[in-house]
Amino acid sequence: MNKSDINFTIELDEERIPEKILWSASDKGDSDLEETKSVSISLWDHTQQNTMRIDLWTKEMPIDEMKRFYIDCIGGLAQSILNATGDEYMSEELNSTCEKLIKHVKKEMGG
Repeated sequence: MNKSDINFTIELDEERIPEKILWSASDKGDSDLEETKSVSISLWDHTQQNTMRIDLWTKEMPIDEMKRFYIDCIGGLAQSILNATGDEYMSEELNSTCEKLIKHVKKEMGG
């Protein structure tokens, strides 16, 4: 059986706020830690029939990048739903929401 590992290392300040987020994955080809400013992980708990979430971002994560990150996450979910279930309606609705959010963020930024 094949095995793949994904690891996160979170460096916290004295108030337990993330200062640095590092990650590595055995399938990415090297074991070097790479830095990122944000991570969002969702796990399905089949026993409780709900989703467990971990959302972390560093103090340096700019608000505009955070908004783009979550728009990308929603777009990724749209593709995942389509791949996993074949539900085109749900996928299209999420993609439509992404388009609206992109317009909103561009308007906020004066564009």
